[in-house]
Amino acid sequence: MIKMSKMHKRVVAAHGAVLALSVLPAGSALAQAAQANELQTVTVTAQRRTENIKEVPVSVSAIKGERLDVLVSGGDDIRLLAGKVPSLNIESSNGRTFPRFYIRGYGNTDFSLFASQPVSLIVDDIVQENPILKGFPIFDVAGVEVLRGPQGTLFGRNTPAGVVKIESEKPNLKKVEGYYNLSYGTHGTANADGAVNVPLSDKWAMRVSTLRQHRDDYVDNYSDVAKTNKTGELDGYNEHAERVQFLYSPDSTFNALFNVHQRTTTGSARLFRANLIGRGTNGFAPGTDLDSLVSNAINGQDLKTQGANMRLSWDLGAVKLYSITGYETVNHYNSRGDIDGGVPGQTGVPFQVQTASRMTDLKQYSQEFRVESKNAGPLNWQAGLYYFDEDATGGSDNFNNAQQQTSRVVSNQKNKAWAAFGSVNYTVSDDLTVRGGIRYTDDKKDFNTLEHTNVTLIGPAGVSESKSKVSWDLSGTYKLNRDVNAYARVATGFRAPSIAAASATVPVTVADAETITSYEAGIKADLFERRARANFSIYDYEVKNQQLTVVGGNSNITKLINANKTKGQGAEFDVEGIVSPSLRLTGSASYNFTKIEDPNLYVTRSTTGTVTDPVGANGLVSINGNPLPQAPKWIFNATARYSIPMGDGEFFVFTDWSYRTKINFFLYEAVEYTGKPLTEGGLRVGYNWAGGKYEVAAFGRNILDQRRITGAIDFNNLTGFTNEPRTYGVQFKGNF
Repeated sequence: MIKMSKMHKRVVAAHGAVLALSVLPAGSALAQAAQANELQTVTVTAQRRTENIKEVPVSVSAIKGERLDVLVSGGDDIRLLAGKVPSLNIESSNGRTFPRFYIRGYGNTDFSLFASQPVSLIVDDIVQENPILKGFPIFDVAGVEVLRGPQGTLFGRNTPAGVVKIESEKPNLKKVEGYYNLSYGTHGTANADGAVNVPLSDKWAMRVSTLRQHRDDYVDNYSDVAKTNKTGELDGYNEHAERVQFLYSPDSTFNALFNVHQRTTTGSARLFRANLIGRGTNGFAPGTDLDSLVSNAINGQDLKTQGANMRLSWDLGAVKLYSITGYETVNHYNSRGDIDGGVPGQTGVPFQVQTASRMTDLKQYSQEFRVESKNAGPLNWQAGLYYFDEDATGGSDNFNNAQQQTSRVVSNQKNKAWAAFGSVNYTVSDDLTVRGGIRYTDDKKDFNTLEHTNVTLIGPAGVSESKSKVSWDLSGTYKLNRDVNAYARVATGFRAPSIAAASATVPVTVADAETITSYEAGIKADLFERRARANFSIYDYEVKNQQLTVVGGNSNITKLINANKTKGQGAEFDVEGIVSPSLRLTGSASYNFTKIEDPNLYVTRSTTGTVTDPVGANGLVSINGNPLPQAPKWIFNATARYSIPMGDGEFFVFTDWSYRTKINFFLYEAVEYTGKPLTEGGLRVGYNWAGGKYEVAAFGRNILDQRRITGAIDFNNLTGFTNEPRTYGVQFKGNF
């Protein structure tokens, strides 16, 4: 290595400066070329501040830009994020509504209208607590962040598994700009979304965003097994959503952002198919035709939600003050389907079940006040107060084969919670930063059965539960060198008690609060002069009193239980890199091992499935030692983008692939109720020109058309449902 004296360095620097000034255009081109071969810094708000992802002592992934746009091109709902980052799974037995999230194998299969989940969805700084609110479509979004592990200190209760955080594009005062995006594909799948930003003055700006999605009904519906009487078609949808935002920024010390949004969706509910699963296997039964269905029930789904929020910030010099107010409502929700998936007299269908879930009213109000320091020194902090108030009314109806209502249960749940929290960051040295946080939460639920037509209640009609808990975290980040950081974190989390409505054979059930203690360590690195970036983490957690949902077994029931202990261990890895100016690659992998530890915990089972767990004398099944449901051990994801300059634009090919290993559908293990591994791939081939202002592309989603059973109903039958079929189409985008 050649060493240079200080004087020599100064001479070289001076000559370099003169040369740069004398050939500025060429120098700028070289700088731009260098930047094109460097990965841009990824910033996240995992700690409620905008930070370089490498500096954050949390396992976090971000999906932004073209990668996110590719995922939404086929018209999929929020479940499209499943498997696209390490340790994330999302599924639903309600179709495009009521998604359920799992991080590191830790989630909740509960489909109760009042269910809580250990993964929190936060959109524009507002928690979407009820699962019905979690399905708002992804459009005009700046990015998605997935925070793995407990996030209770800064994001509150019901985040022991992690947080999925979505941030919309915001108005700006600079200029009129926006985009439009149109696509059309198989099954009449049409998507149109766009946004426009309009500065209204030097202090006010407005951004209007809108989305329209449609798919034709394409699954033939028959009322008889012989399929001689076609009654219509199913599995289509119509979705539209709007978001209007106003920014008020009179000076550098105050900022106000107002957001109003709504979602309306109609279409088919989830299609349940009797005898879909082959007996003694976890594959499709012989003769399965996924383009047709035999059902005698009314199938349909409609949902309308509305919301508004207000985010205010004041820069007071030494500190910055925030006020975040949110209001979310469900005006109407109804999802009705053929739960048994068949018709009377059909082999393997022991009884008929037509059910509708109804949410007639939900109001959620939240308020947060937060103050953060702006110290130039080594110590910085933030502290705040939080209040949450939810009032929800809903229930379920059952129907006979004549489509007459036979029973109804309507319940109301009021949930109020408040919290006080704080966190501190301290820079011990140039290389070491430590962080710590604490949060006190008080949560109370009042649950009452308002109506129980043709249902005799077992036990009380109502119940009240309250719980207070302190959560905390401690972490440290150490710079091994300029490009590599190591971090370690220990954190606790808390999920408040949950309550499930009564049914004909089950009383109102309560699951006590669950807590988690998690240990995590990792490495975050920029490599090869920032041409590549890699992150690796390992973790170990233990959940005490985990809330679990017992579904079915031999009847149409849902009830809550607690497991004494659940353990999880695993590792996560992701990498992205610029192989050449034309080729960019990303890849990720995660290993998640989960295990229920409770030798005294037994649940009901289906007598149709081939159960592999020990069966007690009372016919119940031990789930001690089982993995959690919907928790694949391995998840892999990879993307590649290759481009070729052509004319005044660029020809490109983008492909993305995800893979997950097998999953259990229920708490107990059975051959038929184990989902096979799933591989889904996407492809996008297109051309953009005019500096990226316009783009035309052909796309495909699930291009291998790999169909898998992704969930089941175990009411002593082999009813199941599947993933989405292959979709391909064309897309045109424009920016202005």
